[in-house]
Amino acid sequence: MILPQLTYLASICANSGITEAILSPGSRSAPISLAFIRHPDIHCRIIPDERSAAFIAMGIAQQRNKPVVLICTSGSAALNYGPAIAEAYYQQIPLLVLTADRPPEWIEQWDGQTIRQDNLYSAFIKSSYVFPDEVLHPDKLWHAKRITKEAINLTHEAPMGPVHINIPLREPFYPNQEEQYPFEITDLEPDLDQHQTSTSLKEESVIQVITELKKYRKILILVGQQRPDKQIRTLLKTIAENHQAVVVTDVISNMSQECTIEHHDFFLGKTSYEIAPDLMISFGKSIISKALKLFLRKSDTAHWHIQAQGQVPDTFQHLNQIIRLHPATFLDFFQKETKAVDSVFENEWLKKNKSIKNILPKMLEKAPFGELKALDNVLKSLPNYGKIHIANSMAIRNVNFLGLSGDDLEIICNRGTSGIDGSNSTAVGCTFTTKEPVVLLTGDMAFFYDRNAFWHQYNLPNLRIILFNNHGGGIFRMIDGPAALPEMAEYFETHQKLDGSNLAREFGFQYHLAQNMEELQTALSDFFHTSINAKLLEIKTDSETNTKALKMIKEALSGD
Repeated sequence: MILPQLTYLASICANSGITEAILSPGSRSAPISLAFIRHPDIHCRIIPDERSAAFIAMGIAQQRNKPVVLICTSGSAALNYGPAIAEAYYQQIPLLVLTADRPPEWIEQWDGQTIRQDNLYSAFIKSSYVFPDEVLHPDKLWHAKRITKEAINLTHEAPMGPVHINIPLREPFYPNQEEQYPFEITDLEPDLDQHQTSTSLKEESVIQVITELKKYRKILILVGQQRPDKQIRTLLKTIAENHQAVVVTDVISNMSQECTIEHHDFFLGKTSYEIAPDLMISFGKSIISKALKLFLRKSDTAHWHIQAQGQVPDTFQHLNQIIRLHPATFLDFFQKETKAVDSVFENEWLKKNKSIKNILPKMLEKAPFGELKALDNVLKSLPNYGKIHIANSMAIRNVNFLGLSGDDLEIICNRGTSGIDGSNSTAVGCTFTTKEPVVLLTGDMAFFYDRNAFWHQYNLPNLRIILFNNHGGGIFRMIDGPAALPEMAEYFETHQKLDGSNLAREFGFQYHLAQNMEELQTALSDFFHTSINAKLLEIKTDSETNTKALKMIKEALSGD
């Protein structure tokens, strides 16, 4: 039997511009899935593992900047969406999550695949709705349409994010063979452009900001995680070259360039607080560097954050002004209204960054073959355009140490919750949106944890995976606490014997192995060339060697 509330659900999604859905197999969810599968304007993909499915949907939505529909069956299947929903919530990525459920009278009655699904994701969702379980009365159908429209609007409303609709369903789940799906053009299409952001300061605010800016001579602009923006990139370059502020970036800011400070991790741990700013202006989301966070928290600095809408966290414990503008609007205003910063303050930052930039290649040349040295060669071999996905733990830290930038590269990392559970899947989702190269840089723990990202029927010709395999959680050797404990090797480092070649064979990936510099350079020579499926380059290193090399380099550079 075809349910009208579900055909309206699919129709309203399609009419609002939602064109992609990720489904996982299930019987109770079949009526929802069929409504989307049979809609001519919605592209559906089937991903068996719900945890991977949710991250794949997030990877698509992140690139499209509009909601992707997620559909799963009832019970524990819905719980597996949890990690990706939390990541999407903190990264402000729109998802429309549709979970099938038992009718309300069968909850808590020991019926199969039944859990409490109302408000299932309450802490990490913008809102949750429950669909009517029948629509015999016209008001019930109206209510289903209304819920759909409100949910879609809410995914787009700034800050964007995931919204959940729980859908109780009764048997029968499947239509008769001869039944046709009537997809309506509904008059209840969401108004997705109703939320405008402020583009200018009021006159009295302009006067106030100019007056405040004149008080400060040591201004630092800190750029957090965000997608590439050429206008912002150009404005930051102008500000830095005009000596109006010290501009500090890291790899996930997508704003690193020759004029910005990107090697702060190496010198802030032991540096004097004489280089602390008296005003820090930030925009974007999180930053990677713990050293930078601690430095700014301990500094006696005023902090302004630029953000048009939404909650602003006080990451550095000095937040005293929120300016409700788009960052590009503020930066344009800033570069027109401010003068040069204190030259001693600026020169100290530039000198320290330049020193690291000059010495680091020499230190890497001396280092034994390991993750950092191999990564340095990989970064120099990357395509000059495309998407670079970086897994959490040591992968993102090492890339941030070495630095990576490019006008036509987008650097992506799941730093909403900073977990390892979904890096592969997010990259896979990204490949579904582009023909450009998509490169995944990952460690072995993150890679094997999320191997079901590849368990589906779709080829990934533009995906290139660089797997750094030291057969364990090497990051714990870098952390003073666990590194000093006798339990570290057994209980923290998580030794594993998995090999990338087995996974490559299972999924039809082209496989390369590098255990020394000669093998690595040979593999990289044609690694990014065209293929019919993904390619996997596994770089095997020793965890203890990696730890010693990193400590040697950091000590040499921080002592400058």
